[in-house]
Amino acid sequence: MTKYIAVDIGASSGRLMLSSLDEEGKMSLTEIHRFKNGFSETAGADRWQIQHLTTEILKGLAKVKAAGIEECYVGIDTWGVDYCLLDEAGELMEAPIAYRDKRTQEAMADFDEKMPLTELYQRTGIQLMNFNTVFQLLVEDKEKLAKASSLLLIPDYLGYVFTGNQVLEKTNASTMQLLNLTTRKIDSEILATLEVSEELFPPLVEPGSILGELQQARFPEYDLPKATFITIASHDTASAVVGTPGAGEDWAYISSGTWSLMGAELKDGIATPVAYDANFTNEWGVAGSIRFLKNIMGMWLIQEVARMQDYQYSYAELADMAAKEAPYQQFVNVNDDRFLNPANMIEEFQAYCRETGQKVPETPGEIARCVYDNLALCYAVELKNLQAITGRKINKLHIVGGGSNNRLLNQLTADACNVTVEAGPGEATAIGNLVVQMVATSGFGDLASARKAVRASFDLHTYEPSNPDAQTIVEAYETFLANQCQLARV
Repeated sequence: MTKYIAVDIGASSGRLMLSSLDEEGKMSLTEIHRFKNGFSETAGADRWQIQHLTTEILKGLAKVKAAGIEECYVGIDTWGVDYCLLDEAGELMEAPIAYRDKRTQEAMADFDEKMPLTELYQRTGIQLMNFNTVFQLLVEDKEKLAKASSLLLIPDYLGYVFTGNQVLEKTNASTMQLLNLTTRKIDSEILATLEVSEELFPPLVEPGSILGELQQARFPEYDLPKATFITIASHDTASAVVGTPGAGEDWAYISSGTWSLMGAELKDGIATPVAYDANFTNEWGVAGSIRFLKNIMGMWLIQEVARMQDYQYSYAELADMAAKEAPYQQFVNVNDDRFLNPANMIEEFQAYCRETGQKVPETPGEIARCVYDNLALCYAVELKNLQAITGRKINKLHIVGGGSNNRLLNQLTADACNVTVEAGPGEATAIGNLVVQMVATSGFGDLASARKAVRASFDLHTYEPSNPDAQTIVEAYETFLANQCQLARV
């Protein structure tokens, strides 16, 4: 029986997941190895511990071999936009800087002076976020760039470490805001604006491409299986969308993790002025599809709330405490840049409420309730935008990823969005990673049949709207956001 390994790494943790197909075509899923991830300040910047990730993947593959698995396929997915620079010898020049580092705070305004941001959006279809690779490259050390022989995004770098082969996988590469939405190639005008050579970038490849064999001799201290690496949909959201059991065209998704990514799967991109104003993005998906979506701050908010309390409460405990609190006591624009990486998330929420003349949440339950209420309200606003821009009527909202296990937030979302919510699978990213491997090796015929297998293989939970007052609250929230925008312009 063919064995598949998903290496799924998020901003706070990573894991290796083992899967195979049974005789009925159902997928199994077993966690083999889990490890922590995160960035820390090193050499004057917030940086990822990339060597730590390499080591943990090797530990996980050694566990695969210890479990009696001699051969397997492996795919790696991570977050987007961040990159590694290699020198002429193919060695890492320095640990990669994390997207939450403050170096790009003014980069969008600086870029706008060279090329209008509206033109950048029209060319790429990618939403404007100050940490996109295009803005990171704008502020990158020019001497370092001149000495670099290649640029690899995080999952491509990890694949290179294990196989020696360099590629740029398309779904993740699209997050750089360097690829042209029409030509589907790297945009030479954008590179000229950055004064960056196209030679810096390896060849673009489709998800499902064979990357190469694990070079076991490079890691003699580990007993490793014979592994063939497949370049899957290496952006974690791209994999999560693959692992979403949707059918037809009347569904949308929220990939709920550190970020909440709300969107729909389209055949063609939409880079209209309306989409630009709403800051929706056209990231690339599998089989030539477009992930038309909006980035929402997501579970990062509650992760930081928990961290600020020294993790004395689990996420489940915070949700239970929140459920006992009065709802909708505050309106907060959770997508405000002030929540991207504050020194103290709890104090930032409290300051926001104080500045806007609202009740200040004090207890852990009140703070958690404030987060969950406003995430759901934000989802409702963006779902309206999604339907208006795409012209689609959304009848079902699939919530996948770790956040799909939060029953309180799922119900709040069903109420606020006034739509049926189907939650699960929680491991959609790893599942999507595995699905692409299986399609590439003929485990599945195509994506549609793979999604049917996902539905048959994993538990899903349905939530129906149950709060008759929710739409009135959403309208009040929209008015609040509009007023805040007007004040910001004054």
